[in-house]
Amino acid sequence: MNKNRLEAFSDGVIAIIITIMVLDFKRPHTAEWSALLSLLPTFLTYLLSFVSVATYWNNHHHLLHAIQHVTGGVLWANMHLLFWLSLLPFVTGWMAETHFSEVAVALYGVVIIGAAGAYALLVRVLLLNRDKNAQLADAVGSDFKGKVSVLIYVVAIALVFVDTMISCALYVVVAVMWLVPDRRIEKSLHR
Repeated sequence: MNKNRLEAFSDGVIAIIITIMVLDFKRPHTAEWSALLSLLPTFLTYLLSFVSVATYWNNHHHLLHAIQHVTGGVLWANMHLLFWLSLLPFVTGWMAETHFSEVAVALYGVVIIGAAGAYALLVRVLLLNRDKNAQLADAVGSDFKGKVSVLIYVVAIALVFVDTMISCALYVVVAVMWLVPDRRIEKSLHR
């Protein structure tokens, strides 16, 4: 199967996810700077989620660029990733609306771990067909940064009942960690 449809569909879904998240911004009813201050929790959660979704989009783009063959299993693994990413607008909005309540911050962590696990599964399914996706197999390696990210997410969820701001800070640490793109696939493609 050709990978172009998978790429186009995924790009469209991810664009919609980002659009839905920004729709949670409600315009202030007054024209004062102080009115914008009430939007700060919404903006901060949007920024965190935007960076997370953008990171997945960038890595997904590189991942699909490195492959030649798409199977039914790949399609389902990709849908699994899109499912978890599609939950981000809900947990992002809920976290902002509840001003970072324990349950909302914990659920945000569960969703982001779900997305990380789904991405790892997508990579593994792609690697099942090493003959046709040899470049990817060479590039993937041990995925140290991915494993550390999941560990940090787990710690963040555990700490949510101590202080939700520590958990949020850990989510930000992972997002910042991934702002530096994963160059393994790019390097492999340029060899």
